[in-house]
Amino acid sequence: MIAVSRRGDAARIALLRGDDLTEYYLWNLATPDGVGDIYTARVDAVLPALAGRFLSLGDASGFLPDSAGGKTLSEGTYVTVRVTRAPQGDKGARLAVTEGTPGATPGLIRRGPGPLLELAARLPAEEVVLDDYALMAELRPALEGRLRHDAKAFDAVLEDEVAGLSEPTAPLPHGAVMHIATAKAATLIDIDAASASAMPPMLLNTAIIPEICRQIVLRNLSGGILIDFAGLKAAQRQKLAEPLRAALKSDHLRPDFLGFSHLGFAELTRRRIRPPLHEYRS
Repeated sequence: MIAVSRRGDAARIALLRGDDLTEYYLWNLATPDGVGDIYTARVDAVLPALAGRFLSLGDASGFLPDSAGGKTLSEGTYVTVRVTRAPQGDKGARLAVTEGTPGATPGLIRRGPGPLLELAARLPAEEVVLDDYALMAELRPALEGRLRHDAKAFDAVLEDEVAGLSEPTAPLPHGAVMHIATAKAATLIDIDAASASAMPPMLLNTAIIPEICRQIVLRNLSGGILIDFAGLKAAQRQKLAEPLRAALKSDHLRPDFLGFSHLGFAELTRRRIRPPLHEYRS
């Protein structure tokens, strides 16, 4: 089930498997993140060193990699593009060339579907339960036959779990705790054995991997991710590689596990498309 709760211009979207929260998104209806938007764009600068081009979108700018259709475009060319990644910090949106005749000036042609319609398209069998009649009316043409109104689309248990996603810590099985520190270059996840310190470290770390991966998805952590598992010697860390790869397979963004660093961190890369939750709060 996909549960949607609207508060003003913000819609919260939760994918539930039974009682388990498996994905979570924020959707700002007034100022969407732009993913999927279609623009007429103008090539403003060709940058061979970056293997791409900077494009004007009218009131914003974006980067078009050569690999996304920009290789043959010269400065001043007009082209139709789609936003494939939301702006990040001081970086503009990531773009890809798409079909369509560009307009006479750079600017927005149409908005992207937003995270709810994207999720509903990826999971066409899921019912969509909303607590807002006005939003239901807007979505009915795209989701006819799948919508149901429920004033408590987010029950008390779900509200509590969603509230916990704003914290830089998360409880893990057996009393362990996950601490999350975000930076521009990477996200560090530190595992504290806490009250589980009496449990053999290998058993503990293996048991908590699925929840670590679930929290990464719920918070939409992306880019480089480093995990510092608790209390393991260097020779033991490699035994966590296969359980970690197996848990990552449930993530629709298909993160890559790169191995363990010399400092002992498990290194992951996860595609950034929409902003992580901590950026929505900032």
